Amino acid sequence: MASTCAQLCLRGTGPLYSKTVSSTWQYYTRVQQRIKVTRVPTKVISGLSIRGNHTTATTLTRLRWKQQICFYSDSAAKYLTNEAKEGTNTQELSRTKVGAHKTSLLPTRDAALTTENSHISLDLDPVAQPSALEEISDEEAISISVPSAIPPASTTLRDYVDKSETLSKLVQLGVNLWKLEKRPNVGSMLLRLNFNTDVTPRLLFLKDIGVEDSRFGYIISHNPFILTESLENLQARVNYLKSKNFSSETVASMVSRAPYLLNFSVNRLDNRLGFYQQQLSLSANNTRNIVARLPRLLCGSLEPVKENLKVCEIELGFKRNEIQHIVLAVPKLLTANKRKLTEIFDFIHNTMKVPHHLITKFPQVLNSKYLRLRERHLFLEYLGKAQYDPTLPSYISLDRLVSLPDETFCTELALATLEDFYLFQKTL
Repeated sequence: MASTCAQLCLRGTGPLYSKTVSSTWQYYTRVQQRIKVTRVPTKVISGLSIRGNHTTATTLTRLRWKQQICFYSDSAAKYLTNEAKEGTNTQELSRTKVGAHKTSLLPTRDAALTTENSHISLDLDPVAQPSALEEISDEEAISISVPSAIPPASTTLRDYVDKSETLSKLVQLGVNLWKLEKRPNVGSMLLRLNFNTDVTPRLLFLKDIGVEDSRFGYIISHNPFILTESLENLQARVNYLKSKNFSSETVASMVSRAPYLLNFSVNRLDNRLGFYQQQLSLSANNTRNIVARLPRLLCGSLEPVKENLKVCEIELGFKRNEIQHIVLAVPKLLTANKRKLTEIFDFIHNTMKVPHHLITKFPQVLNSKYLRLRERHLFLEYLGKAQYDPTLPSYISLDRLVSLPDETFCTELALATLEDFYLFQKTL
């Protein structure tokens, strides 16, 4: 076997290796001759006594040779790999470099022999690799490091959906991850959540208070922080709303339409309810009424509300009781855009000549679209039918003016065709 290995090495290498393998082959021949002529009657190696045993001496010599051949094969393989990477094809080297290669590649006798205090290993079988079915201790199991399948960094949650159970199930619930990933720190927060221990209990809580399953995606898309609120705090806030005589159905509806409602403490909710009751001089029942119809009044900032109340009283000229009536009819005006509110009021009061008491009677006109109101008023004025005083003939209600669809408006109020109205719009 050793001679066959040496011959293969001679055929598989270039001129550089021919000299090296030739020296190895000469050394092998001398060893073989020495085995034949050498007879050692008694020799002590590492404490083992061998007396006149020709077979044992031959075996030991063969073991040494096998070690030398394995050492040479490994060294030659490493050299060939490095040579292939570097791409060098040098055919001739100086005598000094060849000697250096011989020194590094060929083992010496002393390297093969064991020292005086070493032991000869007669077991040449390879070390058995551990089986995949073999039981291991707890310490070994803890020491095993498993690389994470989740990407270490990304600019979008899309890369984590297939790897994270929480994200994949949130997508199934209808959560818009593309909205959440734009918000700072929300993506990393969702990745740290465990669906079974963090998300599922909150979803079951929402279901228990009456929120429909179809609203889960909407709530989490707008308020992902509800998944980090403790169940005790969530239950305390629901109990507070019920203590203020909000029915269970009303609470469920408020939470569905105002996702941040349950993120506010009981003290803050109580302060908000007291603010609207005092500022508008409302009864407890009317306060519950406007909050139930527009629950985001309890969640948003109070500054826009205070500003709109001042605008209605100072700039628009409404009395406090008129403001109270308008808010009870259209609570949305408390959070309406100030510029839009003043623009519509200016057109109704100064262009259409509608007094304050009529606007208070039909406050929905303040929440209408300015363009629709303007086009319809100008069309009625072109036809000579712009009459908004209920005490005069051909009276046109402000409520119907802004609420009817175009076809009904033309046939019932303007007494014209829809085509005529469209042609008039082109002239504006």
